[in-house]
Amino acid sequence: MDALLSGLKAVIDDLGATVLLPIMIFIIGVVLGAKPGKAFRAGVTIGVAFIGINLVIGLMWTNLSDVAQAIATNTGVKRDVVDVGWPSSAAIAFGSQVGLWVIPIGIAVNVVLLLAGWTRTLNVDVWNFWHFAFVGSLVTAATGSLPYGLAAAALMAALSLFFADWSAKPVQAFYGLPGVSVPHLLSAQILPIAILTNWLIERIPGLRDIDLSTDHIQKRLGVAGEPVILGLIIGLVLGLVGFWNPADIPGMTAKVLKAGINLAAVMLLLPRMVKILMEGLIPVSEAAREFVQKRAGDRQINIGLDSAILIGHPAAISSALLLVPIAIILSIILPGNRVILFADLAVIPFVVALAAPIVRGNVLRMVIIGTITLTIGFYIAGALAPLFTSAAGSAGFKMPANASQITAIGDGFVWIGFVVVKLFSGLGWLGALIVAALIAICMWLLKVRAAAMEALASASPEKATQSNGRRVSA
Repeated sequence: MDALLSGLKAVIDDLGATVLLPIMIFIIGVVLGAKPGKAFRAGVTIGVAFIGINLVIGLMWTNLSDVAQAIATNTGVKRDVVDVGWPSSAAIAFGSQVGLWVIPIGIAVNVVLLLAGWTRTLNVDVWNFWHFAFVGSLVTAATGSLPYGLAAAALMAALSLFFADWSAKPVQAFYGLPGVSVPHLLSAQILPIAILTNWLIERIPGLRDIDLSTDHIQKRLGVAGEPVILGLIIGLVLGLVGFWNPADIPGMTAKVLKAGINLAAVMLLLPRMVKILMEGLIPVSEAAREFVQKRAGDRQINIGLDSAILIGHPAAISSALLLVPIAIILSIILPGNRVILFADLAVIPFVVALAAPIVRGNVLRMVIIGTITLTIGFYIAGALAPLFTSAAGSAGFKMPANASQITAIGDGFVWIGFVVVKLFSGLGWLGALIVAALIAICMWLLKVRAAAMEALASASPEKATQSNGRRVSA
C-alpha cells in the first residue's frame, strides 16, 4: 500500500496542479455525463487558464519579493524566523508521512460527505490537498503520532468543504462564478475575522460611510481609477518605498518604473485569465447540475477550485498590494514578532480574497480586515515555527542559510492550524473529537439553513433572492 501511495504522490508531484487539474476536470466531466469532446476541451482550457494565472502570479511574486528584500535591507531588520514561501510549505506537506495518505483521505472524505448530503462541494483541486497534509504534519510533529496527523488531515478536508459551502453563494454572486466554491483553507480562515470586523465597522460612525469599492473609485477618478492604472500607481509607490536611493537616481528610477508597469500588467491580466478559466468550467458545471437534478432534485453541486480564481478581481488585488507595505511594517513594529517576510508576500491576495463578498468589495475594509488577519498571523507563525521547522526536517527539507527556524504566510500564518495543533497536542483523541463535533455542528446548521432557503425559494423566489444577498452571514 505504501508503495502505491508513494507512486501516486510522485505522479501528482511531477504533474503539478496545471496538468493534474485538467485531467481531473476531464474525468469528472465524463462521469457527470458531458460529451468527451466537450469535457476534454474544458479540461485543456482550464489547464491553460491556470498556467496563465500562475505566470501572472509569478510576475507579481518576483516584484513583491524584490520590494520586500529591498525594504528589509534598507531597514536592517533581522528576525530568527524566515519566511520560505508556500511552495516550501507544500513540499514539506507532501514530503511528510501524512502527505503520503492525504489524497485518498481527502477524496474519501469528500465522497462520503457528498453521498450523505452534508456538503455541496465536489473538490477537484486535488493538488491543494497539501493544506490538509500540512496541518496533519504539524500535528504529527507536535504529538509524535501519525494516526493523529492523519485524523487532523481528514478533519481539515471536511472543514474546507464547510467553508466552501458557507461562502459559495456570496462568492458566486460577487465574483460572477456560477457553480463554483472555494475549499481553500488559506483563504477561508479570514471569513470569521472578516464577519466580526465588518460588524464592528458598521457600528463606527464615519468609518462605516466610507465607500472605497473599486467601482466607486473608478467612477470618482475616471481613467485614474481603472484597475490597470491603479496597479501602475500602487506599483510605483511600492517601488519608491523599496528602492529609494538618491545616490543612484537612474537605477532607482528604472526599478520603480519596472515595478509600476509589472503590477499594472498583473491588474490587467489576472481577470483575463480567470475569464478563460470560467469558459472551460461552464460545460462541467452544467453537466454537474444536470447530473444532480436527475438524482437529487434541485440540490446543487458546486465545483471546488483554488482561490486563485478570485484574486484577479480589482478589489482583491488592490487591497493585497496595499497590504504589502503594511505587512512589512507590521513585521518591524509588532512587539515580540520573530518573523521576517520575504518569499510569500504574493500570497496576500489569497489571504484577503474571501473578505471581498462580505464587504462588497470595499478596499478600505479589506485592508483593515487583512491587517488584523496578518497581525494575528505573525504571532501564530512565531508559535508554530518550531513545529514548522521540525516537520520540514522530517520531510527532508533543506533549511535556508542563516535561518534557525522557518515559516510561511501559507500556511504558517493560519489560525485554524494553530487551534487544531493545540487541541490534538493538549487533549489527544478528545481534541480530535472536539474538532469533529464543531465541524459536524457547523455543517448541520448550514444544511438546515440551506433547506430553509430552498423552502423559502419554492414559496417565494423573490424573498429567497433577497435573503441570499451577496454577503456571508453568521
